[in-house]
Amino acid sequence: MYLEEIFGLKGKVAVVTGAGQGIGQVVSIGLAQAGAEIVIVCRNGADETIRKIEEVGGKAYYVKCDVTDEASVNSAVAEIIERSGKIDILFNNAGACYHKKAIVLEGEDLGGLNDGEATVDEWRRILDVNLTGEYIMSVAVARTMIEKKIKGSIINMASMSGSIVNIPQCQASYNASKAGVMHMTKSLAIEWADYGIRVNSISPGYVGTPMSQPPFVHQELLDAWNPLFPLHRMAKPEELIPAILYLASPAAGYTTGSDIIVDGGYSCV
Repeated sequence: MYLEEIFGLKGKVAVVTGAGQGIGQVVSIGLAQAGAEIVIVCRNGADETIRKIEEVGGKAYYVKCDVTDEASVNSAVAEIIERSGKIDILFNNAGACYHKKAIVLEGEDLGGLNDGEATVDEWRRILDVNLTGEYIMSVAVARTMIEKKIKGSIINMASMSGSIVNIPQCQASYNASKAGVMHMTKSLAIEWADYGIRVNSISPGYVGTPMSQPPFVHQELLDAWNPLFPLHRMAKPEELIPAILYLASPAAGYTTGSDIIVDGGYSCV
C-alpha cells in the first residue's frame, strides 16, 4: 500500500505532448496504468494511443495543439481545464531532430551519416520545437497550477545530447536545444519552487522507436552507433517509464531542478 501511495497517480491529470507515437505513446500508457487520466497534446491525432490506454483500463483524450504556437497552447490548456478541471503533471515530450552538418564542402561525401547542410531556418525550427515549445507549455501549465494551488510536476524531455556531442552524425541544433532544456529546467525549478511546482528533466540515450530506424535513420548511421553502446543495444521505450513515473509521483517530492540520465552508460565513455 505504501508504494501505491508514493508512486501512484490515482486522481491525477497528466498532459503528455507528442504522444501520438513512440516514447510519448509508451509513457502515456505507463502513466495511465499508474492511475492518471491522460491528455494527449499533439498536432496529428492520437487514436492509437487512446485505444492502447483504454485497453489497459485507463482514461485518455486528445487535444489538438502546436506547442510552438502560444495561442494554440493557451487554447489547449483552457480546453483541458474545462474538461478535466486541473493539470497535475506535464510531460514535455514533443521534439524534432535533423542530422545535418553546419558546413558541407563542395563535393564532400556524407557517407549516409548526415543529410546535408543545415539551414538557419532548420536551426530555428529545432530550437522552436525542442526548447521554445517546452517553455511555452511549461509556462501555460504552471500558470494554471499556481492559480489552482496545485503542487504539480513538470517533466521536460532533455537528452544525453545536452551533455555530450554525438558521433558520427552532426546535429548542432538538436544538441544546443537539449542543453537549453536542461538549464531552462533548473531555472524554472528555482523560479516556481515557492509555489510547490517541481520541474525536472530526463535525458535518454538512443531509444529504439520507429523514428530511430530506417527509413528515418540511415542504416550506415545505425551501423556506426551499434559498437558505441556500453549495454550493446538501444533502450526500450518502456525503460523510460520508471524514471518519469518517479518524477511525476509523490515519491519525488524533494526532487526539483534535476536531470535523470537514462542512457545505458553511453555518456560515461
